Amino acid sequence: MAERPAYQRIADTLRAGIRDGLHPPGERLPTFAQLSARHGVSEIVVRQAVALLRGEGLVETRRGGGTVVRASPPVRRVAMDRYRRFAGAAPEPAPEPATTFTHDQRIAWNEYRLDREFTRVRAAPDLAALFELPARTELLRRRFVFYSRGKPHQISVNYLPWSLVGGTPVADPDREPWPGGTLAQLGFLGRAVTRVEESVGARMPTPEEGETLRMAAGTPVVTITRRLISDGQVMEVCRDIVIPADRVLLDYAIDL
Repeated sequence: MAERPAYQRIADTLRAGIRDGLHPPGERLPTFAQLSARHGVSEIVVRQAVALLRGEGLVETRRGGGTVVRASPPVRRVAMDRYRRFAGAAPEPAPEPATTFTHDQRIAWNEYRLDREFTRVRAAPDLAALFELPARTELLRRRFVFYSRGKPHQISVNYLPWSLVGGTPVADPDREPWPGGTLAQLGFLGRAVTRVEESVGARMPTPEEGETLRMAAGTPVVTITRRLISDGQVMEVCRDIVIPADRVLLDYAIDL
């Protein structure tokens, strides 16, 4: 069997040190010159090894600060049953406002921030099919960026029928964030959610998503397409909820 290239062997050694705690998060790795001397290779080979680790999201290169072991972000557990708490026209009273996001992140309302962008659009055929409505039906498009303690954690783009929300407080971006989120908004409009459907996928982020969510190179995103249904009628389509894959664990349970 052919011997592995030198840059891969160096990357293996550094990767093992990171995972075993020899190089803890935030620690600066040896310089390229030091690694070159240690392994008896050129700095070009060392750069290839570090580029491999950077592509895996294990290290980041800082201008003037060398190569640093990347800290693992806290993992957010997302369970399907989180929706029950916020469904219905009159959700259970809480000591302070909350949404599924603040509940998952375990943060207070004042630690939550929501950037938003509202536009009025016509449904393309694929989006109209998810709504089970004719193409070019008018929709309210809402793009949100969710922040926990000042850090961006999630992007979502959701759509609501304009015939349902036009002229209501739900179409007013100044009313966001809304306690209880979209489920509470639909309850407010008299369309309590009776079913939630989610389809989960994974892909690499777009450049805009990676920049917005401050993601490390090489990290994929989890994407969730969601439909909120009230008595058989689709009230909302979220396409997509986008979360960095290293920050989320999806929990699903089925009672048999």
